[in-house]
Amino acid sequence: MTEHTPARGWFTSSRSANNAACVEVRLSTDTIGVRDSKDRSGPALAFDQAAWTGFLTTLKAADPR
Repeated sequence: MTEHTPARGWFTSSRSANNAACVEVRLSTDTIGVRDSKDRSGPALAFDQAAWTGFLTTLKAADPR
């Protein structure tokens, strides 16, 4: 993931193809945030490390690309 927004810390995957239909992620010392790139002022999900790992495991199991 490379398209960083340093002022806020949110970034999108370099594979998002600039079509604005993706999520943004923000990493901090104890929380991983996820939000819709089309609604940056809308709600965001917040995960601790254990919940984030479980979330990614579930996503990968559903689509093992």
